[in-house]
Amino acid sequence: MAQKTIYEVFEISDRTWRGIGEIPESGYEVKNEYARFNARKKFNLNLEPVPENAECISGAIMKGLKKPIQCPNFGTQCNPEHPMGAPMVSSEGSCAAYYHYANNNLVKS
Repeated sequence: MAQKTIYEVFEISDRTWRGIGEIPESGYEVKNEYARFNARKKFNLNLEPVPENAECISGAIMKGLKKPIQCPNFGTQCNPEHPMGAPMVSSEGSCAAYYHYANNNLVKS
């Protein structure tokens, strides 16, 4: 029933993901027949894209190309109180997990 509702209300669309960029057909958009429930249309919201922090390597971390401890900002400029990218924002993010649970010798002070 849930999947039926999703397919009825939403259509697959391209989506831009923080730290990664645009991935074709990786998101959902409210179908026109449900536009009255689409907050962006209902409230005439035009959300400007937020530029990525050039010093943050979150994309490489989320793609598995680098580990959080390979980031020059890890544990110093970038920490859970002042995150620079998506993996440090959420407590489930890989950078936050490394920060909280990795061997203390890995975390820069």
